[in-house]
Amino acid sequence: MLVKKWLVLIFTGGLWLGVVGVASAEGDPKAGEAKGAICAGCHGMDGNSEAGMFPRLAGQYSAYIVKQIRDFQRGHRANNEIMAGMAATVASVQDAKDIGAFFETQKIAKQPIVPPDKDLVAKGEKLFKEGNPANGVYGCINCHGPKGTGRDQSISQFPRLVAQHKEYLVKQLNDFKSGTRGNDPAGMMSDIAKKLTDAEINAVSEYLAAQVP
Repeated sequence: MLVKKWLVLIFTGGLWLGVVGVASAEGDPKAGEAKGAICAGCHGMDGNSEAGMFPRLAGQYSAYIVKQIRDFQRGHRANNEIMAGMAATVASVQDAKDIGAFFETQKIAKQPIVPPDKDLVAKGEKLFKEGNPANGVYGCINCHGPKGTGRDQSISQFPRLVAQHKEYLVKQLNDFKSGTRGNDPAGMMSDIAKKLTDAEINAVSEYLAAQVP
């Protein structure tokens, strides 16, 4: 069922995906640096936040950032009071595109804040690449690409996860699992997260946080 949803999204949603790609091309990174200054308090000046609760935005697809800002503004992603308030300050779609373009051009930090657990990383890597057929868990690599580096701009609704904070990843997976977050394409992440055990969420998050871009 999940594979079918993914294929439907990709092959029948071509027009929508094309629009997303254009959003990135239209952003002005230079303008976005000034407009995104308000984001620095949580996400860092260059998008490499130091606090595990705030995601790293450096290197993230611009179109994905734009979508998240718009989802917060519209209440489609409403489980974060801080971001809902901050997103409300982004006055226009063009401002969101510029901010997204700026962060996309920034380099992702290469070193995780907390040294990874090698055994846990190995377990997480297996789950990321192969999934868990026994529980119907689809391998993360199929949507998020090798080591969580994303697929490409044409399907940027699947974010880059490489070197993301473990704390943030665990929270998002648990939010998808509980239903407190539900702005994923076709409900795919919710479907997967509901099948993940706490141990699997911990392991795959450890793996992704440990990856070097």
